[in-house]
Amino acid sequence: MFSEAIPSQIEMVEPVVSRALRVMAEHGCVDGQSAAAELALREALANAILHGNKAEPKKRVQLDCYHESDGCLLLVVQDEGQGFDPATVRDPTRPENLYRAVGRGIYLIRHFMDEVEYHNGGRELRMRKKK
Repeated sequence: MFSEAIPSQIEMVEPVVSRALRVMAEHGCVDGQSAAAELALREALANAILHGNKAEPKKRVQLDCYHESDGCLLLVVQDEGQGFDPATVRDPTRPENLYRAVGRGIYLIRHFMDEVEYHNGGRELRMRKKK
């Protein structure tokens, strides 16, 4: 449905999200879910750029969006970084982590999407939103 690779520059998030949402709306796969999908997608792309690829413009972030046969929306974000173990990310809602600047993006993604999986050593994020 939609596929694009972007350089690891944070200013690329807005245009690619806009293009992806436009295509998703044309295919009718974000009806009533566009705000959740948009927020999760922004966070995932920002994480891939800033944390995965360390904002190295020569590295790319790949976004693939699929409208699955069961009506689900599948968003896949891949970076070229070193990867990470999502289990080691601290819960930002715990009192000792409230003022830490990390972990909120993953928390929001998990909150707004129905299924979240990491593959390829943390370099690939698959997010699914049910219709």
